[in-house]
Amino acid sequence: MPVRNPAPADLEPIEKASQDELRALQLERLKWSVRHAYDNVAHYRKAFDDKGVHPDDLKTLEDLAKFPFTGKSDLRDNYPFGMFAVPRERVARVHASSGTTGKPTVVGYTLKDIDTWANVVARSIRASGGRPGDMVHIAYGYGLFTGGLGAHYGAERAGCTVVPMSGGQTEKQIQLIQDFRPDIIMVTPSYMLTVLDEMERMGIDPKSTSLKVGIFGAEPWTQAMREAMEERSGMDAVDIYGLSEVMGPGVANECIETKDGPVIWEDHFYPEIIDPITGEVLPDGAEGELVFTTLTKEAMPVIRYRTRDLTRLLPPTARSMRRMAKITGRSDDMMIIRGVNVFPTQIEELICKMHKLAPQYLLELDKQGHLDTLTVRVEVNPEANVGRHPEQKAALADELTLQIKNLIGVSAKVIVGEPFSIERVTVGKAKRVVDRRPKA
Repeated sequence: MPVRNPAPADLEPIEKASQDELRALQLERLKWSVRHAYDNVAHYRKAFDDKGVHPDDLKTLEDLAKFPFTGKSDLRDNYPFGMFAVPRERVARVHASSGTTGKPTVVGYTLKDIDTWANVVARSIRASGGRPGDMVHIAYGYGLFTGGLGAHYGAERAGCTVVPMSGGQTEKQIQLIQDFRPDIIMVTPSYMLTVLDEMERMGIDPKSTSLKVGIFGAEPWTQAMREAMEERSGMDAVDIYGLSEVMGPGVANECIETKDGPVIWEDHFYPEIIDPITGEVLPDGAEGELVFTTLTKEAMPVIRYRTRDLTRLLPPTARSMRRMAKITGRSDDMMIIRGVNVFPTQIEELICKMHKLAPQYLLELDKQGHLDTLTVRVEVNPEANVGRHPEQKAALADELTLQIKNLIGVSAKVIVGEPFSIERVTVGKAKRVVDRRPKA
């Protein structure tokens, strides 16, 4: 797959700074952020005092491990504005999560925060190969979700022409892609699959469009998914990472010339990897839960925020800052099936390697008697010439069943359906797991 604009654009000085320079800047900003949180947020003052730590105890970057974690429940307990560190009148914008599992988590931004956010997203677009004058089609949802507006401000800051399409209306998305001829699309990977499916159903070859780069984020996706998407579309598929509690999209982004994991913009977000059970800080290279502390946020600093994303910290390559490995799953996404820990991305990886199957799936968890059961629903790739032959579908089901058993260690019932038999996501993230097991 040819890489678009492989030579980096003019880098900011911090993107090529020495490790000593970067660590000195991080420590200076970390001291400010911890003090800012303690002095202005009642939750942090109490949490620090309860643990017996004080901002003055932070003398090295390693001292951050002495401070308490922040979790999503802390944000919900302080709903709506209790985590803000500036008067509400200084908050220029508010975003919030969907709140599907409880109260939404509310985040606020000062004008300076919005400026910082635009800068890190612009940096992310440049790392993805975007250049001033490129047209960016944004199909992330706008509104309280941080994706659309975060991408929008960053693309404008990068000097790009923005098409603020938002999510949904798939046929109109395709019409505008054909008519406006954008260079870049920013969207969730699951919705990009829906767009590609619809293009092919309309008789349009995705490789014939003007799109050269897809910047995909907001949900985990695998290397196998990248390869399948690039082969199908002719685009470079680049990973952007972020979460609303920390900032939004643009916390980290892959560089198009290496595609070796998102570079964390460490001048604004300090990462740690911890053991998700004990909370112990793990060394770089070890897999665990990703934790972030913001270094420059004014309205809502977060100290040691537990993302629940499972990954590893990797050494710098294309930039001076560390990378994060592909997310293997979320600690709260993990399915425990008859004692085996299973992540949806593990099954996705196997499906994407079977070219006669489309990269769409649904995992259904049930209980029969005292035993958990897993049903994997997949569908035939329309280009695979499998047709309606039951024996060919049965062979595909048997092959995937064997792969899941041998490589993941669980027994599953695989059902291979017709093309487009699995419901497509039209806005936002795909729902991959349906758990019908009785709650304990």
